[in-house]
Amino acid sequence: MANAERKKRLTTAFGRPVGDDQNSETAGPRGPVLIQDVHLLEKLGHFDRERIPERVVHAKGAGAGGYFEVTADVSEYTKAKFLSEVGKRTEVFVRFSTVGGEKGSADSERDPRGFAVKFYTEEGNYDLVGNNTPVFFIRDPLKFPDFIHTQKRSPATNLKDPDMFWDFLSLTPESVHQVTILFSDRGTPATYRHMNGYSSHTYKWYNAKGEQFWVKYHLKTDQGIKNLTRQEAEAMRGKDPDHATRDLHDAIARGDFPSWTLEMQIMKHSEAEDYRFNVFDITKVWPHGDYPPIRVGKLVLNRNPENYFAEVEQAAFAPSSLVPGIAPSPDKMLQARLFSYHDTHIHRLGPNYHLIPVNSPKNAPEMNYQRDGLMRVDSGGGSGPNYWPNSFDGVAPDIEGKDPPFPVDGHADRHPYSQPNDDFVQPGDLYRKVMTEEDREHLVGNIVSHLSQAQERIQLRQTALFFKADADYGSKVARGLGLSVDEIEKLAKMTQEDRVRATK
Repeated sequence: MANAERKKRLTTAFGRPVGDDQNSETAGPRGPVLIQDVHLLEKLGHFDRERIPERVVHAKGAGAGGYFEVTADVSEYTKAKFLSEVGKRTEVFVRFSTVGGEKGSADSERDPRGFAVKFYTEEGNYDLVGNNTPVFFIRDPLKFPDFIHTQKRSPATNLKDPDMFWDFLSLTPESVHQVTILFSDRGTPATYRHMNGYSSHTYKWYNAKGEQFWVKYHLKTDQGIKNLTRQEAEAMRGKDPDHATRDLHDAIARGDFPSWTLEMQIMKHSEAEDYRFNVFDITKVWPHGDYPPIRVGKLVLNRNPENYFAEVEQAAFAPSSLVPGIAPSPDKMLQARLFSYHDTHIHRLGPNYHLIPVNSPKNAPEMNYQRDGLMRVDSGGGSGPNYWPNSFDGVAPDIEGKDPPFPVDGHADRHPYSQPNDDFVQPGDLYRKVMTEEDREHLVGNIVSHLSQAQERIQLRQTALFFKADADYGSKVARGLGLSVDEIEKLAKMTQEDRVRATK
């Protein structure tokens, strides 16, 4: 094969041709993801090690300690002990963050905000890793390293690149829901105290009888939602780039403890198959009219860290940290994050990062046969056995820790998404039914300000996606960019493949 032909073919690190770089290998169209997808594992494993020692994403953050208190009986849905009775309190540590910027970036950048909660339960640590938005840009983890690359700096100039940013999004129609949220004023929260948190992912709850439910978490701020306009956010970047970090610390220091109400959407396990949206697609919400959120508890932050590095910088959250009563769903993004978060913490903090006090399961001490490794600072298991099974009174498995079984079927393959047109339903509803006229005006202005810096062919392609969500939405963005609305409408009626060809 000629060199010119070889350069055009996507391969693994060891030269094997890659047949599909958009769809992870799953058991059936809905998943779960298969560990035999070595391309996915290689891609995520390399991505997790791209930055030393700064976090690849969520690099800049602020954190605080506090507690979670149960306010409603949910024992019919989950057997998790920390949720077992009204009035029960569990110690927590919470880390807020921006996603795409470096540690020195401004708190007021337009960016999703991380909202991660570590519950120190009597059954081990439970980490709820979420954002301040209920959806995400992509639904398949094979796209994640590429997506984050476009939000970082150009490999050529080391500058933020609007062409990179919008080129990827315009080639990824599933992103339009999150893009619509991000470029509304919700993309620039006034403070960490004045924003909501969401699991985004669907999780499984199961009760003592083994009955299973699909759930989504909503942490609603009790301080009320407050956002910055684009102009206010730009001014804040120059005035105080650390304003949200400062605000959280100062509020707690003066005794104004921020709090959030945990609300849950709960779906019977059997209802997922025929629901009008794929409940495991992180680019979708469950409309509240279908599944009204119920109040479950209260999260309160009342303690500032004594040392930022020891607690906030070294805090490590992973969706794989679960407790009996809570389990993953087949959500493809979640399935990959079960691997990726733990893997990147091992890279950044070492194989014994769970021994760092902020990460230690303080209410359920580690008891296993993992030994040694970099920075092992405890007794390392002492003189006890380091294998199982053993006959020397070593710790043994407990059936209580076993999740209930669930069926898996379908062909092992790289399954493309089967309903691409539904990517535009929810962002269109958000624009028409949820946003006020002022919200829509700010949204369009924010998009035009940023998208205008990209090449015209990319502007055309992206604006057509907005038009597919809502004609008024796309038309206003087109006029703001000086594009022909007729041309945008024509592009919107094309298939994605034809639209890409027409705008190359």
